[in-house]
Amino acid sequence: MCGRYATTVDPAKLAVELDAVDETGAAGAQARSFNVAPTTEVLAVVERHRDPGDDPTLRIRLMRWGFVPHWAKRVGDGPPLFNARAETVTSKAMFKAAASGKRCLVPMDGWFEWERGVSAAGKPVKVPFYMTPRDGSRLYMAGLWSAWRGGSGEPPVLSATILTTDAVGELEGVHDRMPLILPRESWERWLDPDAAMDSALLAPPDPAVAAAIEIRRVSTLVNSVRNDGPELVTPVAGEDPAEQLTLL
Repeated sequence: MCGRYATTVDPAKLAVELDAVDETGAAGAQARSFNVAPTTEVLAVVERHRDPGDDPTLRIRLMRWGFVPHWAKRVGDGPPLFNARAETVTSKAMFKAAASGKRCLVPMDGWFEWERGVSAAGKPVKVPFYMTPRDGSRLYMAGLWSAWRGGSGEPPVLSATILTTDAVGELEGVHDRMPLILPRESWERWLDPDAAMDSALLAPPDPAVAAAIEIRRVSTLVNSVRNDGPELVTPVAGEDPAEQLTLL
């Protein structure tokens, strides 16, 4: 699964890199965090038409991380739906419509997973690991999005979920699931709002993708969503007594 991640790119810079329109406005900078958690606003890349008949363009938008189906009575009802299984999105009623025409990319520096462990004092603790490209590049995860309209003239609430798939390679040793990483050559097919879902894109990534991901143990500071900063993704120092943990 993917329940926490880091993204530090400035939306304006991302727009230049992708030749996209930055629609995040002044609030875009608030999406930058080393500890992104569900229900917060995150960056998502979509491809949409401005007017009927024109060519679709890439756009960077802020979306609530936690899918809200358009038929929901209220935002926040039910489970947060921050992840969706790639194997079932084309058949599951919750995601079927979005899979057919509302697909997005979620940019991130890396994501976190946890293993069970115990402290030097014998207390149970969640031991965090951070997965990030070895070459410092950015990851783009497959996602789905929705526009919920509550009426009363209010703007729609945009929300997104990140797709997960079976972990591959060494990533299996951390968790049996991982976010679905999409390589650049798949972006056009994935984002095309006029094309049907290409089910081949839902397959687990090639093991070579996993081989390019570094798995590093990081500080338990990331266990609290209140903490933020580069220290959350820095490898733990072996001499730190607070991080002398044993994996179970």
